[in-house]
Amino acid sequence: MTTVLTPASPLTAADRCDRCGAQAYLRVVLLNGGELLFCAHHGRKFEPELKKIAAEIQDETERLTAAPASSSDEEH
Repeated sequence: MTTVLTPASPLTAADRCDRCGAQAYLRVVLLNGGELLFCAHHGRKFEPELKKIAAEIQDETERLTAAPASSSDEEH
């Protein structure tokens, strides 16, 4: 399994979890060529099984804890 660090196409708010419909933060490319999207919760829940069938995992869950870019004083 390979974890993709610099994805070719970042996940957006339009990408939804295949399990619950929440915003997806993980893209799993399967060995057979298919693709699954998961929210952080379901990605963690199914991680052991996903690692067995994944060719690549694009993990963007760090975006959940990243500090938002601060605006300049001029914008206030």
